[in-house]
Amino acid sequence: MICSSIKRKGVEQEMYEDIFAERLTSLRTNKGVSARNMSLSIGQSADYINKVENKRIVPSMTAFFNICEYLEITPKDFFDFNSKNPTQQNEIVEKLKKLDKGSLNIIFELVDKLERN
Repeated sequence: MICSSIKRKGVEQEMYEDIFAERLTSLRTNKGVSARNMSLSIGQSADYINKVENKRIVPSMTAFFNICEYLEITPKDFFDFNSKNPTQQNEIVEKLKKLDKGSLNIIFELVDKLERN
């Protein structure tokens, strides 16, 4: 019984590492930066992000927060797998907050039409 739960935990951990690595790669490429430049920008060695994306290492919490800050997203955004471009979505939301009700209604109708297509 104990061995099977340990084995399952290992499989789950591998799954999370796969998902984490894929998400990081996706967000980094959407930002249009190389793994090397991102690594150096967050104060790590030149191959750090490559190691994370290739599942050779898992970032510490501090490094994870630095990654999120670099990508201009929150940790919640990082794990929102339905969001393909959270940085741009966050920018849009900030702009939406400044609009009046009439302008928001126009944008809502436009988004509604786009979503149906």
